Order: sequence, then C-alpha cells, then structure tokens
Amino acid sequence: MDAAKYIWMNGEFLPWEDAKVHVLTHTIHYGNGVIEGTKAYKTDKGYAIFRLNDHTKRLLESAKMTLIDIPYTVEELNQAQIELIKKNEFSGDNVYIRPFAFLGYGVMGLYHKNAPVETVLAAWEWGAYLGEEGLKKGIRLKIASMTRPANTSTMGKAKATANYLNSQMAKYEAIDCGYDEALLLDDQGYVAEASGACFFMIKDGEIITPPNDNSLASITQKTAIEIAQDLGYKVTRRRITREEIYVADEAFLTGTAAEITPIANVDARDIGKGERGEITQKIQSKYFDAVFGRAKEYEHYLTYVD
Repeated sequence: MDAAKYIWMNGEFLPWEDAKVHVLTHTIHYGNGVIEGTKAYKTDKGYAIFRLNDHTKRLLESAKMTLIDIPYTVEELNQAQIELIKKNEFSGDNVYIRPFAFLGYGVMGLYHKNAPVETVLAAWEWGAYLGEEGLKKGIRLKIASMTRPANTSTMGKAKATANYLNSQMAKYEAIDCGYDEALLLDDQGYVAEASGACFFMIKDGEIITPPNDNSLASITQKTAIEIAQDLGYKVTRRRITREEIYVADEAFLTGTAAEITPIANVDARDIGKGERGEITQKIQSKYFDAVFGRAKEYEHYLTYVD
C-alpha cells in the first residue's frame, strides 16, 4: 500500500504515520468494527466520489446493527471524505477510500458498551483489485470449501470486520490452490457472494444475481443491475446453484474494489469461451463511463471534490 499524506481520525487530519491505536484496542481482541469501501475517480472535472452518500449511510447502518455509536452524521462524514481527497493531493486515476469505526482502548471483556468509539477515514491510490489483466481477460474463481455463515449465526447485512475472517480464509484457500478469487455458498448450497464482491451470471441473454439473503446489500451490485436494465437486458434476482455456474454463458463480479471483473473459469471449468463475454464487456464499459463522469445519465451518483 502506498502511504498518503493524511488520515482523518476522530475529527482531525493526522499525518499518515501518526494515526495509531493501542495494542489493547477492543476491536483487535473481539472483532467488532465496521468498514466501508468507496472510490473516487479522476474525471474531466477533477476527482469525483462515486455514490458517496450511499456508502456513508451504509457505514452508519452497519454500526447500528453492531451496536457501535458513531458520533458523526452522514453529512459530516461526507464532507470529511471530500476534504481528505483534497488534502492528500492525489494524482492517480482512482483513489480508494476506507471509512471505518471500531471500539478503542479502555475496556476489556465482551461487553462493549463503555468502550470508546474511534471513527477513521483513510484514502490511498489503489489500482485494479483483481488486476488489470483480470478486468480484460477474466479471473479464475474457486468455490470455497467453507460456507458463508447463516443468518442465525451472524449479521450478513452489516459490513462488519468480524464477517471478513470467513472471507479471508476463503480467499487464502483460493489463491493457495492457484485461483484468483473465492466464491462462497450459503449454508443451503446456494451462491452467497465472493470473498469481497457480488456474483452475476448470464445464461441465454438473461442476467442472474442472487438475493442478499445473508450477504451484504451491495451498492455496486445495485449499480450493475441498473446499468444492465438500462441497456435493455432482463435481470433476475434468484438463488443460484453451483451447477448452474458451470454451464453459464458469462459471469462477472461486482464491488467497489472489484468494479466489474469478468470470470473466465470456475473450478477448472471455462465459463462460456473462457474469456470476458460480450454482455459483461458492455456492462463493464458503461460502468467505467459512469464512474469517470462520461455518462450523463449516472452523473447524479458523483460527488465532485473540486
């Protein structure tokens, strides 16, 4: 990771290297924290943050689910993210923004009510999450041996740090087996999501993506659905089995970091022609037009920094 100049922490802009926590920080020991992933893209009008308000609102909703009282409003956090981009004087094509909140130092034990809440906004220049080559030619996906936890075991709708241990182990397994990314099924054997992205498949011209029954309600997934429908494609939200994936014509992942990443192969089976498909490419192209400010119909999703 390339360091930036400043990190916003509890209302103050601190030098990157000074944003530190104590080793007995509550979240380090017990895992209760919430995160967001937001991106700013360099448009012809300067940097623009894509769907800023939606991401900030989801952060506060995740915090409410996990009983973390963030002492800032959506508007205050939005403005702080805009100022963070300005102060860091980035120059790259895109910047990743990581808003998060966690329980700080002062209380030990599982009951966390009296633990102080730390709120942080960090940003840095970050390229394609799954590689530039992956965006063009597609990635190799492995269905993980473990499942995503059931709704009776965790809160899948919260973008909570604890949920990502499951994703981290699945991702490690996939890469260790020679793949690029992991796909997790739910406890009933239907597709939940990738380790950090949503799954789409295309069959006979129909675009299919699973409901968020026990997975994060994805902002990029909503964007991809909107784009696909605007392009005239039928989009269906329904459960997907492992076997259906193997015989799909195309498939792709969506997420703030993953953007629109084609899937070329799943579990050693080529998807379609084993490369980025035609429909995927059209959705991907329109998505990049949207985030870079080249598509007027989606400009309302952009918050310009300058």
